[in-house]
Amino acid sequence: MSTTGTTRLEANKQTIRDFLEVLSTGDVAGAMEFVADDGTWWVAGTTPLSGTHTKAAFTALLGGVGDAFRIPLGITPKAFTAEGDRVAVEAEFYTERNDGVVYNNQYHFLFEVHDGKIRRAKEFLDTMHAADVLC
Repeated sequence: MSTTGTTRLEANKQTIRDFLEVLSTGDVAGAMEFVADDGTWWVAGTTPLSGTHTKAAFTALLGGVGDAFRIPLGITPKAFTAEGDRVAVEAEFYTERNDGVVYNNQYHFLFEVHDGKIRRAKEFLDTMHAADVLC
């Protein structure tokens, strides 16, 4: 792989690292700065959170995160794999709701990054646990 290709892969992975770091602080608006205006976010399953969301809809969906959960949110990336414009991330999400209920879930994200912005995201997780704690 050329130096340019390697540099782009590392830049794409860094974009995702930065995105997850900001999101983990509960700063939804700041995290959404990493998402392209025409970006989409897909969540696996059949829960109220599932489906394909526009940037605006996903921002609204995340809007209550800071109110319902203790900060920091505890998103810990475990492994990254990058190829072309795609970045795959294995991550653990551990936090507590304000009422003390623990949310601990394993995630696999697949991001498509173009020109330093997330254009598409796919989120795979234990949807039953998410529905039990988040919905």
